[in-house]
Amino acid sequence: MSSLPVFVGLDYHQNSIQICVLNNSGEVLVNRSIDNDVSLVAKISCQHGEPQRMAIEACCGAADLAESLVTDWKLPIQMAHPGYVNRMKQSPDKTDFGDARMLADLARVNYIPKVWLAPRETRELRRVVRHRAQLVERRKNTKLRIRGLLRENRLKCSTAKAWTVAWLKWLSEEAELRESDRWVLADHLSEIASLKGRICNVESQIKSKTKDDTIVQRMMTLPGVGLITAVTFRAEVGRVDRFHNAKQLARFCGVTPRNASSGARQADAGLIKAGNPDLRKVLIELAQRLLWRPSRWSNLATKLLRRGKRKTVVVAAIANRWVRWLYHELQRPVTTSSITTKPATTPAPQKESAPCDFAIAST
Repeated sequence: MSSLPVFVGLDYHQNSIQICVLNNSGEVLVNRSIDNDVSLVAKISCQHGEPQRMAIEACCGAADLAESLVTDWKLPIQMAHPGYVNRMKQSPDKTDFGDARMLADLARVNYIPKVWLAPRETRELRRVVRHRAQLVERRKNTKLRIRGLLRENRLKCSTAKAWTVAWLKWLSEEAELRESDRWVLADHLSEIASLKGRICNVESQIKSKTKDDTIVQRMMTLPGVGLITAVTFRAEVGRVDRFHNAKQLARFCGVTPRNASSGARQADAGLIKAGNPDLRKVLIELAQRLLWRPSRWSNLATKLLRRGKRKTVVVAAIANRWVRWLYHELQRPVTTSSITTKPATTPAPQKESAPCDFAIAST
């Protein structure tokens, strides 16, 4: 292998990979499609010189390939944010040839919009947590279809709130539905019961996977934080020490206001459109719970409400401040006793081992 420095861009597909290799001056040494095979990618990457940087867009399956190239072949590959890479393109056309060349050129000039490559354990937990969120969304949609069925039949229970035991009894025994609508209702209720059992099974799997996770167990000792909040944060964020500061973590979670200023106009435009929606959802729900607990957060909410802030703005502000506070709390050293009991102060968990932590998130 030549010792000349080269830079590699990989355009990932399920069955093939477009690989582009550039030298230090930007000359294309190779740009062709190859089979989706780790050893073949490594061989061609090292064929024309010593890879200084390699780039691959973050997509389904790319993380496993990147992890193999790092751990097995010791190659300096970095995950690139596909949205930012797309904005950098100078041509409206899209080809695998051009995409691989673009990634290689970004690697050459060291301008890759980096995305953190989570360890395998974190990626596996992320898939399980997202599977539960999908089941919960399906259950919610089924409940909405039942409510829509009742509205179509102009039926309303005036003696109980929806989805209480009394309301379900009224629905199954007293609601005057036609035979076909009654069959549809029974099918929806059966689906809800099935989803409820599946969700319980997923939660049992999550508990089993995280019973020895110090970060999850530490977060569950915090006021208002339950299993789902802790594991969603753990799965989506991974490690807080990969962020440079607390504000960067809050932006990653999508709980910071988006600035929409121009010239003399200074304005906010709601929350920033970033991060996983399920993560932002559980953080907003956590902020709602913290409002009713006597604490620094409820005191802050009271001050903001007295200043005339809307409740939705106050809830978002609480979520933002809590995430920033959590960033510093999880940076503190941890002791074994702090995991099993609620301490007066809140020490943080130990860092997880991350053999593939070579790319730090840029947002």
